[in-house]
Amino acid sequence: MSFTIPSPAAGTTSQSASPAASPTASTEAAAAGHSSGPAQPRTYQVRTFGCQMNVHDSERMAGMLEAAGYVPSAGELADVVVFNTCAVRENADNKLYGNLGILAPVKAANPGMQIAVGGCLAQKDRETILKKAPWVDAVFGTHNVGALPALLDRARHNSEAQLEILESLDVFPSTLPTKRDSVYSGWVSISVGCNNTCTFCIVPALRGKEKDRRPGDILAEIQALVDDGAIEVTLLGQNVNSYGVEFGDRQAFSKLLRACGEIPGLERVRFTSPHPAAFTDDVIDAMAETPNVMPQLHMPLQSGSDKVLKDMKRSYRSTKFLGILDKVREKIPHAAISTDIIVGFPGETEDDFQATLDVVEKSRFATAFTFQYSKRPGTPAADLPDQLPKAVVQERFERLTALQDRIAAEENARQLGRRVEVLVTAQSGRKAEETHRLSGRSQDQRLVHFSVPAGAEVPRPGDLVTVTITEAGAFHLIADPATADDYSLRRSRAGDAWDRSQADSCGAPAGPGGKTGAPGRTGVSLGMPSLPVRGR
Repeated sequence: MSFTIPSPAAGTTSQSASPAASPTASTEAAAAGHSSGPAQPRTYQVRTFGCQMNVHDSERMAGMLEAAGYVPSAGELADVVVFNTCAVRENADNKLYGNLGILAPVKAANPGMQIAVGGCLAQKDRETILKKAPWVDAVFGTHNVGALPALLDRARHNSEAQLEILESLDVFPSTLPTKRDSVYSGWVSISVGCNNTCTFCIVPALRGKEKDRRPGDILAEIQALVDDGAIEVTLLGQNVNSYGVEFGDRQAFSKLLRACGEIPGLERVRFTSPHPAAFTDDVIDAMAETPNVMPQLHMPLQSGSDKVLKDMKRSYRSTKFLGILDKVREKIPHAAISTDIIVGFPGETEDDFQATLDVVEKSRFATAFTFQYSKRPGTPAADLPDQLPKAVVQERFERLTALQDRIAAEENARQLGRRVEVLVTAQSGRKAEETHRLSGRSQDQRLVHFSVPAGAEVPRPGDLVTVTITEAGAFHLIADPATADDYSLRRSRAGDAWDRSQADSCGAPAGPGGKTGAPGRTGVSLGMPSLPVRGR
């Protein structure tokens, strides 16, 4: 049985329904064997599926939970598991409901455990989530991330699942508390929502029309991150280069990039994702002329066929796209360019697909995120005729990835012998224990696995090393300095911030690769798609 909570906010869907297991707080304590002494703080884990915007939203969810008194799970079963979901691809549904199914018996065996679902899929599926997984305690959308702690409290108090979906943004998410996943780098949203009408994309329906933050607010957040030790920021938006449309300044984004160049201590600036149709020369100039804007660009292609681009309602054509890349490389010769490509869009012919292969060959992408088209209910493309058979899409996908893998390997091979500065990260490659290498990102965002010469100082996550590339694969570079002279370490404020974060969480300072993990860094796990990391 369900009922509507009285007086919900305007534009809000808010209701309760009895879950399979949502005991009260007193029942939780008894089931956990707690005495009448002080209650232990509840632990949480946020599991993220989706894009960088989802990752940043998860940092806000973690911040909200910690502000409400929750603590990160240190690897044991968490009292609260939050799924932050994506709705762009078909397997997003399968991934969520598969994970929820795995947790159903776990929750049944652990009275007091709560499960919440938020993000784009929650905004889309709404009541469906509770119908398919009635053991879920809270469902919230993309516009009301800040409601998460209250929904969990209400679900415990009422012993009923809570559903609350807003149809428009209540507060700009960046005003919410944020628990960053990294102390040395951070995401900064400059806008939310999108005004484009791409036929394959459900994001505008789930995140709404574009809303831009004021430049002063963005720069203030960046300054706060830098003051806290970060040396790298990535500006986020569904279409970053249309930033300023809300307040009528067509050059607002290039001005913002240049303003980032004036922030002392900010060493690396990145942004994602732009739209080719709105990508203008003033942005290219700002990239080239602002020293801390990195020589890296993610420029979504989607298709190399002009016919398919038209069907997608992507308001550019392949010639314009290639022209943008030429201009970027003219001004920034060492720029590494990545892209997104969809294979098997409805009506795509073999000639259309060949056009995509031709553009990929000409573009020389450093990396490409390739996707097989899947129908998303609610998008115009889902109703288009000539949906392609799975076997055809799969075969084309394999040809595209083989081509891009070859190009990526060739482009990485051109890096051999180059001296590169690498920002050391807390994550190492899969074979780190075997190879004794650390990992980081070069200025152009390439993944670099490097070794530290005998007797040389080992960097901390957030420090920077300069090394010479000695080996290249399709998905990573390797630097094995022969002597200490080939290796240079620059200790940074970000490395100092890493040390402080370890001390604050009562853990010993982490060693190479961040192996001594701190409890404070385990609250958010990432399930976002990534390129494979293939060690030697």
